[in-house]
Amino acid sequence: MPYVQLGDVAMAYEDDGQGDPLVLLHPGLADARAWAPCVPGLARHFRVLRPDQRGHGRTADVEGPITADALVGDTVAFLEQVVGGPARLVGHSTGGFLALLVALRRPDLVPRLVVSASVFHHDAWAPGVLDLDEETTAFFAGYHAEVSPDDPEHFGVFAAKMDRLHRSEPALAVDDLAAYPHPALVLVGDADDEIPIEHTLAMRDGLPDARLGVVPGADHGGPVGKTAVYEAILLDFLAP
Repeated sequence: MPYVQLGDVAMAYEDDGQGDPLVLLHPGLADARAWAPCVPGLARHFRVLRPDQRGHGRTADVEGPITADALVGDTVAFLEQVVGGPARLVGHSTGGFLALLVALRRPDLVPRLVVSASVFHHDAWAPGVLDLDEETTAFFAGYHAEVSPDDPEHFGVFAAKMDRLHRSEPALAVDDLAAYPHPALVLVGDADDEIPIEHTLAMRDGLPDARLGVVPGADHGGPVGKTAVYEAILLDFLAP
């Protein structure tokens, strides 16, 4: 797995396939492995890149909080230094609002955007979603420990950083979305109970050139549970 030094972050990433670049951004507390089911199909059409964000997967955590601004900066640097220019950008859950924020900051680097199962304001998460129970916390701790270069005991620190992020960011208004001028796709599963459909529709309506995709039977796990459907929708929207 290659690494690239982006400021103080040594970012690990996966790089599969050939063609126009497609960057997939993973959910919070997960890593590039979350997109693995979709890679074989997408890599037949694109060069598929999957970075592990700071503190996630094989990318070590660094001092200080994990903020939306820091993640956006890391991702912009990744596009400039590894991709070398614009790329189609797809993000799921936390990766979805990260993709949206990157596209708003640097629309020149994101000719097409997919925001899957995500929010543009942190208040939109359904009540209780951010309150992880012991079983869920244990799952993510084990998942993290499988590949992380950090000490397993650091997971608690990392999880607290992500909890702070999710409870305070992003904080966009609908009017802010108008700054992204290119085609966008807002995806949601019809069984996803973590985001009110009204918020998803507001995102679609706020983006100037956006369409809505509803995946039958998909919960918040999205691409993991409904890989073939997500893959078909993404290829239809992202095709040249």
